[in-house]
Amino acid sequence: MDTPVTEAPAVPSSRPEEEVPWLDAREQRFWRAHLEVGKLLEHQLSRELQAHNLAINDYEILVVLSESPERRMRMTDLATATLQSKSRLSHQITRMEAAGLVLRQECPGDRRGLYAHLTDLGWETLRKVAPDHVRSVREHFVDRLTDEQLDAMYSALAPIVEHLRALRGRS
Repeated sequence: MDTPVTEAPAVPSSRPEEEVPWLDAREQRFWRAHLEVGKLLEHQLSRELQAHNLAINDYEILVVLSESPERRMRMTDLATATLQSKSRLSHQITRMEAAGLVLRQECPGDRRGLYAHLTDLGWETLRKVAPDHVRSVREHFVDRLTDEQLDAMYSALAPIVEHLRALRGRS
């Protein structure tokens, strides 16, 4: 006797389809707008940073290192801070090192550990680019909202950020 062939569900779920709390039209509209804003904003900011020969991830690394003690950070901590895999960060730091923006340094007392250190050129590049970047953030995001909307968005997003950071700490 032949066993009937059954197809796997298109979206794997631990619950039957009728138990899935599908998004209603309002929730779906908000979710898709959130995704689109994130993608469009990152695309626009990236385009504008290209004029300075930087990618948005380069700029983020320059900022994080500039705010770190001695303008340096362990590579593993930098990967966590920038939400990148260690491998991807290593490739990016290699490119930024070739451009003279950062330098890898050994960690004293830890033969396997490395620091990413912001060079003087990296610091000057950040100082030169930051005003344009801040103007772009204002033009394309902050100034599009009222003070009340900014406060409401922060209040709405803060618990989500907190939740997701906590999950990241567990993994």
